[in-house]
Amino acid sequence: MIDSNISKINIDGSLSFALLDNMREGAAIMERDSHKMIYCNKAYLHFFGIQSLEDIDINLICHLRKNKCSSLDIQYQEAVIEKKGVFTELVEYTSVNGTPFFGEVKKRLYVQNGVTYYLIILAAVEKSFFEISSLGILMVNNKGEIVSANPYLLNQFGYSKTEVIGKQVELLIPSRYHENHKKKKREFLHDTSNRSMGTGRDLFAIKKDGTEFPVEVSLAHYPSDGDQYVLAYVLDLSVRKRNETELKEMNDMLESTVKSRTVDLSSALRKLESSKKELQNTIAFQKALLNNARAIIVSVDTKGIIQTFNLEAERNLGYKAAELIGKHTPQIYNDPILTPEKTRELSQEFQKTIPESMELFYANACLSLPNENEWVYVRKDGTKFPVLLNISAMRNENGLVIGFVGVALDISKTKSIEDELHRALDKEKELSGLKSRFVSMASHEFRTPLSTVLSSAYLIEKYTNAEDQAKRSVHLQRVVSSVNMLTDILNDFLSVGKIEEGKIQVRPSSFDIRQHVLSIMDEVKNNLKKQQQLFYNHYGATDVLLDSSLLKHIILNLISNASKFSSEGSPIEIYSNCNGQYITLSVKDHGIGISREDQQHLMERFFRGGNASNIQGTGLGLHIVSKYVELLDGTIACKSELEKGTEITMKFNLKTT
Repeated sequence: MIDSNISKINIDGSLSFALLDNMREGAAIMERDSHKMIYCNKAYLHFFGIQSLEDIDINLICHLRKNKCSSLDIQYQEAVIEKKGVFTELVEYTSVNGTPFFGEVKKRLYVQNGVTYYLIILAAVEKSFFEISSLGILMVNNKGEIVSANPYLLNQFGYSKTEVIGKQVELLIPSRYHENHKKKKREFLHDTSNRSMGTGRDLFAIKKDGTEFPVEVSLAHYPSDGDQYVLAYVLDLSVRKRNETELKEMNDMLESTVKSRTVDLSSALRKLESSKKELQNTIAFQKALLNNARAIIVSVDTKGIIQTFNLEAERNLGYKAAELIGKHTPQIYNDPILTPEKTRELSQEFQKTIPESMELFYANACLSLPNENEWVYVRKDGTKFPVLLNISAMRNENGLVIGFVGVALDISKTKSIEDELHRALDKEKELSGLKSRFVSMASHEFRTPLSTVLSSAYLIEKYTNAEDQAKRSVHLQRVVSSVNMLTDILNDFLSVGKIEEGKIQVRPSSFDIRQHVLSIMDEVKNNLKKQQQLFYNHYGATDVLLDSSLLKHIILNLISNASKFSSEGSPIEIYSNCNGQYITLSVKDHGIGISREDQQHLMERFFRGGNASNIQGTGLGLHIVSKYVELLDGTIACKSELEKGTEITMKFNLKTT
């Protein structure tokens, strides 16, 4: 591009003509008064498909212009040149061969030997990005008037091009926001930095039919015809807002069922953010479009070789554009593990074999079919992240595919939130199942002792004579026994609740384990069945560092189980051994035993063995024991055989407890 600061040129100088002849841009010199072309370089002739200077004049150039200039337009151009020294515009032409092209035209005024000339510089501009973009793009002048709008935006708002060009940009904004927008518009025109519009606020646009919809708008400055223009990128957020609403409704449902998950789910939903910027293929707008998009945008030619690689792609994938452009296909950063599966799916869809090549990515795009799929990208450092990839075909004026544009959004946060929701739903199902099992167990286990209390109370009321004291004592003992049973059941429920809430604190202290076990045996012996006896053997040192209270709960629970599931007169053996590194503790009975199948579920909440259905119990005892052992950094194991008894063995590491 020629330096726009040059103010003089000697049009008779051979050096000046040599410079113009070798320019990549088109260059022409025209007398202002006669409008006669006195010079044009080869590039200028090539743009219009004209063979020589003799075949060109200003009328032909005006004829080849898509939007013709009126006399008022020409007067305006001359006024700008007189005031600013240069006039710049973007123009769509059609060459004499019928080939359309988009060009940036700069006109300057020069005087030589009393004659005034125009120096015209024409630079071709690609408009593919602007025309095929799936993102609305708008250009506004410093008066707030719309001067250009791409097809996607016109379709988005329901207008034709003639209905918006020259209109104030407030045409596309709900009337209640007009005054505030005009103020913000003036502030932005004086601030040359690019930025998002309405940060922290919800923005809305209005269609021709009056329908309002949420949008996200990014703004960028663009200089033209000596003035400052503003590029606006408009992204429809309707789908995203609808998704956010659906997620919020799901969160509300979960809050009503599992209140303890409210904070986590609300926080997860607030973190949901998604933004989408599409690739535009206009060289004049390319930097503003690509580098301000918050999406990975990559374009390739028909062979799949990368042609553009935006800054977001560099930031997310760790590659520099120069490393990939013209050298590699996007397969370099696509996870190859997914390729075979994607190939099989696409081959089945098309009923033909699709090779594991770039065709896998753009087969649908070639047929203008929906082509949005989830993929996994691999960064240069080897780390991976999920993306939602949309691939569109770029076509020339004849409809032939000339390349492809891929727009990928990092959906790591979305996937994380989905995982959190699935975990919350699984937790809800688990809680629902536990609730059902609890209600069933509680109704069964509470019925027997309550019935005993009721019947005994009724009979005690009948025994009013002094000689009935023995009978009253029997029934009073039955009431006490039933109340103790209910107390044990409720204590089990409370223990499970404290464990689940993390309220059990481990308080290790040094004590004599042998004396501790003997004390527990003395406390529990009166609760055993008739003629059942406890036998205890200890080996090794007696001083240990453990939580004596938790250990007591463990031993009491195991002795209670051993007594409950053994017959009268059956012995219960307790064994402990401290070798300096570990302490091993076991409780063994000779009762009904546990089947191999039931042993797999022994430590689960509310689980009861198939051969224990007629024996009272909550199914919580061994679950509580296993959790207490876990809190003491120990391990627990079960050895059992049907009708031969059960041995529960625990092992604690003395160095860590």
